[in-house]
Amino acid sequence: MIPGWIAFTVSAAAFQCWRTAKQQKLRGQLSVNGAAVVRYLYGVPAGLVLLGGYWLVFGGEVGAFSLAFLALCAAGGLGQIIGTNLLIMSFDSRGFAVGTAYSKTEAIQAAFIALILLGEVIPWLSWAGIAVSVGGVLMLSFAGKGMTPGALLAATLQRGAMLGVASGFAFAVCAIFIKAANTTLLGEDPILKALVCLVVINAMQTAMQGTWLLAREPAEIRRVFATWRDSAQVGALSAAGSACWFSAFALAPVAMVRAVGQVEIIFTLLIGRFYLKERIKPAELAGALVVVAGVVLVLLGKYGG
Repeated sequence: MIPGWIAFTVSAAAFQCWRTAKQQKLRGQLSVNGAAVVRYLYGVPAGLVLLGGYWLVFGGEVGAFSLAFLALCAAGGLGQIIGTNLLIMSFDSRGFAVGTAYSKTEAIQAAFIALILLGEVIPWLSWAGIAVSVGGVLMLSFAGKGMTPGALLAATLQRGAMLGVASGFAFAVCAIFIKAANTTLLGEDPILKALVCLVVINAMQTAMQGTWLLAREPAEIRRVFATWRDSAQVGALSAAGSACWFSAFALAPVAMVRAVGQVEIIFTLLIGRFYLKERIKPAELAGALVVVAGVVLVLLGKYGG
């Protein structure tokens, strides 16, 4: 049987890929901040449905919300907002491929941060797998660019790359705060606690980015509600993806979850090939195989011994 955290992680990557595709449609109707708000605003009711459905089937209870729990949720939610904004800034500076590639160093950064803050220890083979999978993402991102090692090093020192790395750091810290919030909340069912975290964090993110939107782009509020049909789909997919990520974090080390989550890039290639009818380049195929090899090493490190 597939371990639960792996099933959750792969599902999260699939939902995230699907949500990104849907969100692209909104970019023509909403500003960057408006498109971000819908993820959280419409994610709250979707999260409540997931939480209520799970509780009706499995039952369970959680303890009262402590100040520590609320602070960790707020920090995790803010980290995700900051990471997203840094990623968008990296697109403006160096383009989509560079920013996305370097943000994927999140898996390695999460491994070190979780080791320091949470004491998470992972096998050496899994460390190697994380490094290999990140290398595969870099290969995919720069496929067909004809970049020499020197040019790649130069690109790494550019502002866009640094913003991408900073984005990855923010996402890594976000994941660790979310795991810590789950651990802080009293209760025996980690999945139930993960869904509670989802609803609380999405509500906080709606308040945080909604307040910013109201102050800086008040006219955008009307468009956020006017696009409710498309926005609700984005919010539901975002909630489903986050529910799976949060559940995976509750069951396994953050770094290993993020490393296996690199399979999202495989889903992106498959959508491009079979839905958009795009031709996969040999360099892209090679990068995809490296990502898969890295994920295999991660899992061998966890279960091979």
